[in-house]
Amino acid sequence: MYRKISITRNIFNIRFLSSAGPPRPEGPLFPRKDDFPGRHIGPREADVSSMLDTLGFKSLNELTDKAVPKNIRLEGKLDIEDPISEYELIKRITEIAKKNELRRSYIGMGYHNCCVPHTIMRNIFENPGWTTQYTPYQPEIAQGRLEGLLNYQTMVSDLTGLEVANASLLDEGTAAAEALALCYRHNKRKKLYLSHLLHPQTISVVQTRCQSLGLTVEVVDVFQANFSGRDVAGILFQYPDTEGNILDLDAVADDAHTNGTLVCCATDLLSLTILRPPSEIGADIAIGTSQRFGVPLGYGGPHAGFFACNQSLVRLMPGRMIGVTRDAAGRDGYRLALQTREQHIRRDKATSNICTAQALLANMSAMYAVYHGPQGLKDIATKVHNTTLTLCYGLQEDGNTLSNKYFFDTLKVYPKLNLQEVKSRADEKKINYRYYTDGAVGVALDETVSFDDVNDILYTFGSSLDIQNLINDPKIRDRALYRSDFKRTSPFLTHSVFNSHHSETRIVRYMKVLENKDISLVHSMIPLGSCTMKLNSTTEMMPCSFKHFTDMHPFAPIEQCVGYHQLFAELEKDLCAITGYDKISFQPNSGAQGEYAGLRAIHCYHQARGESHRDVCLIPVSAHGTNPASAQMAGMKVEPIKIRSNGTVDIDLLKAKAEKFRDNLSCLMITYPATNGIFEEGIADICNIIHENGGQVYLDGANMNAQVGLCRPGDYGSDVSHLNLHKTFCIPHGGGGPGMGPIGVKSHLAPFLPGHPVINPLGDDATNYGVVSSAPYGSSAILPISWAYIKMMGPKGLRKATQIAILNANYMSKILQPYYTTLFKCPTSNLVAHEFIIDTREFKKTANIEAADIAKRLMDYGFHAPTMSWPVAGTLMIEPTESEDKQELDRFCDSLISIRNEIKDIETGLSDRRINPLKMAPHTQEQVISSSWERPYSREQAAFPATFVKPDTKMWPTVARIDDIYGDKHLVCTCPPILDQYNY
Repeated sequence: MYRKISITRNIFNIRFLSSAGPPRPEGPLFPRKDDFPGRHIGPREADVSSMLDTLGFKSLNELTDKAVPKNIRLEGKLDIEDPISEYELIKRITEIAKKNELRRSYIGMGYHNCCVPHTIMRNIFENPGWTTQYTPYQPEIAQGRLEGLLNYQTMVSDLTGLEVANASLLDEGTAAAEALALCYRHNKRKKLYLSHLLHPQTISVVQTRCQSLGLTVEVVDVFQANFSGRDVAGILFQYPDTEGNILDLDAVADDAHTNGTLVCCATDLLSLTILRPPSEIGADIAIGTSQRFGVPLGYGGPHAGFFACNQSLVRLMPGRMIGVTRDAAGRDGYRLALQTREQHIRRDKATSNICTAQALLANMSAMYAVYHGPQGLKDIATKVHNTTLTLCYGLQEDGNTLSNKYFFDTLKVYPKLNLQEVKSRADEKKINYRYYTDGAVGVALDETVSFDDVNDILYTFGSSLDIQNLINDPKIRDRALYRSDFKRTSPFLTHSVFNSHHSETRIVRYMKVLENKDISLVHSMIPLGSCTMKLNSTTEMMPCSFKHFTDMHPFAPIEQCVGYHQLFAELEKDLCAITGYDKISFQPNSGAQGEYAGLRAIHCYHQARGESHRDVCLIPVSAHGTNPASAQMAGMKVEPIKIRSNGTVDIDLLKAKAEKFRDNLSCLMITYPATNGIFEEGIADICNIIHENGGQVYLDGANMNAQVGLCRPGDYGSDVSHLNLHKTFCIPHGGGGPGMGPIGVKSHLAPFLPGHPVINPLGDDATNYGVVSSAPYGSSAILPISWAYIKMMGPKGLRKATQIAILNANYMSKILQPYYTTLFKCPTSNLVAHEFIIDTREFKKTANIEAADIAKRLMDYGFHAPTMSWPVAGTLMIEPTESEDKQELDRFCDSLISIRNEIKDIETGLSDRRINPLKMAPHTQEQVISSSWERPYSREQAAFPATFVKPDTKMWPTVARIDDIYGDKHLVCTCPPILDQYNY
């Protein structure tokens, strides 16, 4: 039934010619006004020469020719446009954006216009102090966003009435899929029920996920569902449902529970301010999207999905959770709880493959709730509901028929006019509705709707009524929720944080307090290996706030979204040129989702060839943690491949396993350059081995920053890759999301890219292979960032960026060589790629120092730690990127050298093995200025361990070392009952 829903007819693909215009004249009379590559790339030419001298090379080309295997090198330059300036870029993207036709959207289906508070837009969404942090794996310097995410969890938990919530998922559809996967893990039953009144995109995402896991999905009328066989793992329904109805679901939940079935509820947070929460109708799990809490439509995202459940299910819950714990000084602090569920630890046994959440958007939604408070949110919901009640009354008074008895903001209308007349009038008023194949029209209202808008809606249905003449009629409120048995009576958002910051003065100060607790790229380099924390330029970020990008509903007719589709087409062309692939899908909205989508494409390809039995996935043990989890989620059997002592894949073992499983081999998942930080010489041979045995090659695109302009996965044998646009292509990490993970494929896999049940991005005749996200084009609103990066860098700039990334890594490895061992180097070149691993394991024996101690001590020097204990336990993986200049590289190296000397003091007995600057790190300002200091080292050594660490620029950790064990033993995932610490 749901597949009949149509937003537009004549869906079509759009392709555009370049609008860059003729090349600009250059020369002595016309010097370049703006050289963006010079802004993006950190080292100056003199610095590049100096670093090359240190390494013994005369040029960047000589270095990279040595580092990158000859048999995979790209000949010639990338086939993309020459660079344009920042000024030209903004002019061009503005013109593209204006090709999107802005209309009033009443489509709904989980996406609503909202009033984004300008102070939140400016101070969070447009603020690099909030957008450029990494996932809060080092909590002592991430307390700000951790507190914001704890507020988010508290908000979700309070509104749903359930005991615990996580720190966000990717969107509503994937949250629903995760909920039903949890049901299966909980009771091991393989049948699932979905309400036929769920949003259609949710049904499709769940069906895709469950098909991979071998689960049976039945779309049913929940009031007719039969649980008596005791074989149903879970049931999922929408409340309010996709047609706007609010139904009494208590009996359904009771019947499910009686037969051991878990109850999942997809819901709307705003409605829950006046509507009975899911907990009171028997839900064990509640999911949805927090988009309408202050996050723009953005043509589908990024938006934070939410997930809440009963305490008994907490250890099965997917994604990340923020927990309250204590620090070394006994003070409250926040950290990621239950991290042992994470992919890099549990691999294919992880609760999910969700690596990237939506931290930035979750923080925006949490701040929206903080700003408005419980009464403010209830007022917004009441206004929306009352407006809908008034519209309902007016439509009925004028002869239209409505199918809804109780509703919050959405109506299903059978108009008195013929449907074509309604559409014609809607086009006249520039209104988008949801059209059903049974002749009905869906109308969903939101907080932005005015009286004039309601009059326009009435007009499109053939009415001459005026809302001003309706609003005082007492009959309007006959079906009001607050006069019904559905009325919410339980309190919510009672913590002081939601009742203290309602003036702009207070909210600005609160946001700034949290921002100042976090280290981000505005403070110093974040040298995380495999995470590529590089410049996110202001020019790249600006279009994300353009109204013609932010205010587009993802299910608006494609002909109204010409600007977006021009951007998609140009970005796809450029990414294909960069990677050597033939087709790109933008639907996956994280790297992990990209992995899953790529594996689904491989599975569907084998299935179409009559080889659906191919289900073995070979994965080197050094692979990214999400790889085994994604393979398991795609229904594959993981076979690990050992690596050699030099960090390279054991090709002989790989060949033996490929031949052993040749009849059932589905694919190889491999990262290139290797996760160990080296270009493997045999990558082309590895791809050939897999192909010779009937498999496909999935090349993890996390390390594309070492390849752009130098080599292309599609050329040396890969069939599919995901591209972490939040790494190589400059979308910021946002403190743990948003991410974007489009997949590139060779032509034979193109027919198996994800489709969509509402707007099919592959065309009318394409099969919906593997719908992986709620929106057809994923997190569309952040794609202008990567588009802009490529347009301003051009082919030479992109190549040079890659060369500098390799130069910076090798330079740092060389400088640190006398003090730390670089664990892996390419056997033939003796070079690393764009990242490298230093071995710190020996210090455990010689000085009782572990990698975690070095990571915490780096905070005292003003730095975030490198990637810790991954892919090799007890090591640090460093990636400087091309955006950091030589001065910053030297400062970081000096910090590590100074720390090595502190370790030497422990080794020689000058420092105590238990109480020393590393074991006691990080040092807070409160500790250092305390009247009591009984440590056997000075306050100066604690807080100012290097000459470049100065009082006026010092980044102070706001808590001492966090106690993870205490936090897991005393799990608290909502705001604790503490006094308001921001009582200005």
